[in-house]
Amino acid sequence: MDRSAEHGRQIDSLAAAPPDSPFAAYGLPGFGGLPPTPAPPEPRPILELEDEEYEDELDALSDWVDDFLMRVYGAEVTTGAPWCDQWQEHPDVVAWLHALWLAYQQHKDAEAGLSGLFVWHRDFLTHAMATVRAAGGPLSACMTDPDRPAHRLLPGPRPSNRTAATEDSEEGGGHEETGEPGRADG
Repeated sequence: MDRSAEHGRQIDSLAAAPPDSPFAAYGLPGFGGLPPTPAPPEPRPILELEDEEYEDELDALSDWVDDFLMRVYGAEVTTGAPWCDQWQEHPDVVAWLHALWLAYQQHKDAEAGLSGLFVWHRDFLTHAMATVRAAGGPLSACMTDPDRPAHRLLPGPRPSNRTAATEDSEEGGGHEETGEPGRADG
C-alpha cells in the first residue's frame, strides 16, 4: 500500500507543471516555454454577421441543411410539417437552423463523449424542427405539399406604440407629449 501511494505521488509530481526553467525562453517542449495554443474563435449567431461573412456562413449552413438535415430528418412535407425551398429568406428559420448546426458540431465532437449525439437529438433537434416546421410556425404560409412549391414571408408584428411614437416624433410626426412619462397623444 505504501509503495502504491508513493507511486501515485511520483506520478502526480511528474504530471505537474515544471518549475520555471532557464530553457523556457527557447520554447522547448517539456520546459514550459511553448506558447499556449490560441483558442478557436467564438461562434457568433448568424444574424449578427454581415456581408461576405454572413454569405459564407449561410452557404455552409445551406450545405448542411440540404445535404444532411433535411435528407435525414426532413420527413414528409404536409400542412402539419411545412417546409420552404427558400428557407434562407426566413431570418427566424435561418437563426434556428444555424443554432441547431452549431449544437450539432459541438455534440458530434469526441469531447462530447459517446452520448453527445443523443443529447443533440433530445435537446436540440426535436425542439428546433418542431418549432421551425410547426403548422403555425414561420414556414406555415409556404410549401405544405411537395407537388406545389410555395414561398411566402408572413408580415411580422408592428413596432409597439411606444416605439412608433418615438420614431414619429423623431421624424416630426406631430405627436405631442401629455406631460406623463411614456404617453403621447396622437
